[in-house]
Amino acid sequence: MKLIIGVIGTAQATKEEFETAQEVGKEIAKRNGVVVCGGEGGVMEAACRGAKSEDGLTIGIIPGYRGDEANSYVDIPIVTGMSHARNVIVVRSSKAIIAVGGSYGTLSEIAFALKLGIPIIGINTWEVSSEIKIVSSPKEAVDLAFDLANNSD
Repeated sequence: MKLIIGVIGTAQATKEEFETAQEVGKEIAKRNGVVVCGGEGGVMEAACRGAKSEDGLTIGIIPGYRGDEANSYVDIPIVTGMSHARNVIVVRSSKAIIAVGGSYGTLSEIAFALKLGIPIIGINTWEVSSEIKIVSSPKEAVDLAFDLANNSD
């Protein structure tokens, strides 16, 4: 079975965050993993775009009521109509989470991951717990995510 790796971060990404998330998406796809995210813009779009550049599969957990609200790189939109509450679904669907930057929505996803015991790796993100594995590169983040995901349960 393919590993599903969550990529979380702000919808208003900086150029650096966008490039980092795009590389994260590429690295996940190169390992035959699946990207799951909130399905919108910014970090989420960048991760999906990166995955698609390597023929990867992407899932967007959409906060609204229509699948066409997803960014154009989402293969499978899951429409929730749940607004920010969809963050729990993003986290729960993931074997590991990679956070790139982020604002309060990202912080909520980090909190859910910590509460649910889902491994979380961060690149320039919230450092609210020693359980968050802070790394400096997309490759290092994805390597660690796959290692932790494969050794969980």
